[in-house]
Formats: sequence, structure tokens, C-alpha cells
Amino acid sequence: MKIIKSGAKFSAIVKIGEDLREESKKTGKEFLYLNRGINQVVNIDLSKIIPMIDFNSSALQYYPHSKGMPALRAAINKEFFAGKTSGDNIFVTAGGMNALALVFQTLAVETVYTHSLYWGAYTNALKIAGKKQEFYADFNFLKSNYKTFDNAAVIICDPSNPSGSKADDKELFEILDLLGSQNTTVIWDSPYRRLFFDNTDSLYQKLLGYGNVIITESFSKSIGLSGQRIGFMHCKNTGFNEEFAVRLLYSGNGINAFAQILVEKILSTPEGKKAAYDFKKKTVADITENIKLLKDKKLLAEEFYESGTPVGIFVIVNKSFDELKERNIGSVPLSYFTKRNDIDTEKYSRICVSVPKDDFKRFFERF
Repeated sequence: MKIIKSGAKFSAIVKIGEDLREESKKTGKEFLYLNRGINQVVNIDLSKIIPMIDFNSSALQYYPHSKGMPALRAAINKEFFAGKTSGDNIFVTAGGMNALALVFQTLAVETVYTHSLYWGAYTNALKIAGKKQEFYADFNFLKSNYKTFDNAAVIICDPSNPSGSKADDKELFEILDLLGSQNTTVIWDSPYRRLFFDNTDSLYQKLLGYGNVIITESFSKSIGLSGQRIGFMHCKNTGFNEEFAVRLLYSGNGINAFAQILVEKILSTPEGKKAAYDFKKKTVADITENIKLLKDKKLLAEEFYESGTPVGIFVIVNKSFDELKERNIGSVPLSYFTKRNDIDTEKYSRICVSVPKDDFKRFFERF
């Protein structure tokens, strides 16, 4: 049997989690699984939302609209864009990764630039799409070299995965202005932002002023629904949207109807908005406490935050994978997130700080 080898690999981070759980099972040791990339402080309370869903309805049981249910796209338009875009520019996807994969496949560029500290899934998705991955060191590099990105796209992820570093929005728009002047495609992939902001955040509305920007978004991080695999893509370019719509259709023939109805209720009903608010409030409070604890114990790798503030669900700590594991703390070596050779990556780890503050403190008091 002949096959096409993409060169992509299964996530090594998944293997870390499997190994830790196997060790816990064999030894009886309790682990704090900070290797995972999901919000674990609290689950969103759906108890008042589920009764609103008619499981016998044709909307739930029949094929959904290939671009996404109109009601959900309207809710996304209102929540993220204050109703200032068109539903025709919004496509519901099977999570952020599905949106990114289809964007990579649709764009006619040779190279996609990511930050030098980057989410590993970018690499594999780009390999499958046949795109070359290059790196920019930081946002200053983008501002200084904005004229050089010929036949390329640039990904901006803020707050960052893996560092959780958040830049000033003013600087981000300076970069967008410069890249826009060269008509360089920007992929705005910032799924952690809306965990820390509500719909009074005007950033997404401001992004509508840039015809070169593609937005990929996920509800996994902002309202804790990673299990539902749902997100969206927004773009104003008609030609891109026409091709994206075809690829989206044949990648899955529509996105899970239950997930779409569920998110629409969360975005548009008083009960749903209350559930999202409560989830965000508790999650952000514990993240803030956990980052403070790391700072107090001198465990936060401050050298990675000279031009940004650690606010995301991830941070980089100045302890190795093995040092953390000795305290029964799961993590991911920083080497999984960069190809830079000017950093001794084995001395650092990425951890998820979106876990209950009491559990976090109990384990990190071991340092």
C-alpha cells in the first residue's frame, strides 16, 4: 500500500500525560498534571442551559448548515464583533486546530512565520499543508522587518502559548498597521484572550479594519468547552472565504449540531452569559493567584516576560521537567516549543496554571 508521508507526528505532549498516569497507577503517587493545555480550575456549569435544548428538534438531529448554524454565527457576530461584520464572513469550525489547518491549506503562501516560542501543533499542521515554517524572535523583529515577508503569512498568538506573555494592545496594532501596509496575511490566533476579557473588549471589532487579517478562535479556552471541539474562523476576503467554505464542507460535512446549539445558548441567553461569567471569574482568579505564587517563590522564568506580562493559562518556569516530576508535578520541557539554540531549554518547563489554587499551592510548597 502506497501512502503519502506528511512528516507530521503525533503530539509528544500526549505521551507525557500517558506516562505520568501510568506511573501514578503503578506507584499510587498523586500527580498535579500541569502538562495539559486545558482550563482545570472549574467546569462551566451547564445545568441551566441543557434544559433549553430540544433534543428532538430537527435542528439538532439533521445535518447542520455547512458554514455553521445562522443563529450561532449571529451570536458570534454580536459577541465578538458588536454586530459589525457579516455572518458570511464567519465559519464555524471543529475547534481552533481545525480552523488553523484549513486556513493553512487554503492560503497560497510558501511560508508561515510563528513566534520563536510557539505551539507545537503549528509545526505539524503546516507540514500536512505543505507549508514552510519560519520564526520571528519577538514583536520588535516584526516591526523592524515588516517589509520582508514576501509570499508569507504571520501568526500572532497573544497571550502566548507557551509563555502566557501578553503584549500591550497598542504594540499589536502597530504591527498590524505595518504588516497591513505590505498586505502581508496575518493569522490572528489568540484563543486565550477572551478568557480574560468580555464582550466590552473592542479588539475584534478593530480587527475588522484590516482586510489582511484572518481570525481563528476557539471556545475551548474562553468558556471551557474543549470536549465539544468548536470554534470559528473570520475573514473579510471573499475569494478566501469561497475556497475555505468548500474545504470546510468536505472536511466534515458540518460541525456537531449539539455543540453549536450549546455555544449559541451560552453566548445569547442570560443563563448562558451568567455561566460563562462565573466560569471566567473563578478561573482567572485562581490563575492570578497561581502566577503570584510562582513569582513569590522565584520560580517564574522572568527573563521571558521582559516585554510582556504573564497572564495566560500557561507560563514558563525555571525548573526542568525532571525537577518538577520529583515533586510529582507534570510539565512539558521548553524544548518542545522552540528551536532556539541561545536558550538552555532543558532548564525550563511550560506548565498550565489554570488549576485550583489550593492544589497548586500544595504541590509547589514542596520547593
